[in-house]
Amino acid sequence: MSKTYREFIADPDRACAIIAHRAAWHAAPENSLAGIAAAIEAGYDVVEIDIRRSADGQYFLLHDDTLLRMAGVDAVPETLTLEQLMRIELRDRDGGPDNPMTSETVPSLAQVFELTRGRIFIDLDVKHVDMLPEVAAAARAMGVADEVDLKADLRTRADFDWISSAILPHGVPFMAKTRLEEADAEAQLALLEELGPFMSELSFERFDQLVAATARLRARGIAPWVNTLEVVVNPGFGDNAALVDPEAIWGRLIDAGVSAIQTDEPEALKTFLAERRR
Repeated sequence: MSKTYREFIADPDRACAIIAHRAAWHAAPENSLAGIAAAIEAGYDVVEIDIRRSADGQYFLLHDDTLLRMAGVDAVPETLTLEQLMRIELRDRDGGPDNPMTSETVPSLAQVFELTRGRIFIDLDVKHVDMLPEVAAAARAMGVADEVDLKADLRTRADFDWISSAILPHGVPFMAKTRLEEADAEAQLALLEELGPFMSELSFERFDQLVAATARLRARGIAPWVNTLEVVVNPGFGDNAALVDPEAIWGRLIDAGVSAIQTDEPEALKTFLAERRR
């Protein structure tokens, strides 16, 4: 990569960024080194991963509160040491009893940073907000502070003050989560404009809410990010519908000013963007 994450997002000439949710899990276990390597090989722009802290204070990748879905182990991951976690094999794809076990094991965040450095940007979904400053420090210590982002809600003045004092000083790009469907959406947007992060993850109930917000944010240099994940779908804008009619979902979002899309179907989005450019 020749640009930092901020420079990439700020580039007015780039296509909509493709964010692979939990790595390229169609080709390997979600949140695995193989899945991240597959995302790099596929040429996606950003990989989203989920971060937790082990019993001995180390960072590892896993989405769920237990190891049951991805490893068939009925245990709380935070009760295990990193060494124990890194011996646990993962089920393929998105886990569950219908997917076979693989030789991939729970990876540490340090392993991920070694793999991704200079190769792909990372959206760090830290499962407990109090860990954000520590993860930011870890990213800086491993030399990837310009290649990752951290995100959190920005809904109140208290949120603003904590983000300003605890996260921003680390120099890691920050993305605010803004909920346009909530009654306090205007207050959230005002705080967002005041903070001025490089990007904002937007959720919405009505499409007109999104259109108005993207115009407002882009005028302030804040890139709008939208999820089309079925697990957190905005009404009518999910991956399943996008696979049937990508122009009506992904195309409509892009035309509305969306700058980055997180999806469980990154290859389909990549194909759609290439066809749209032609």
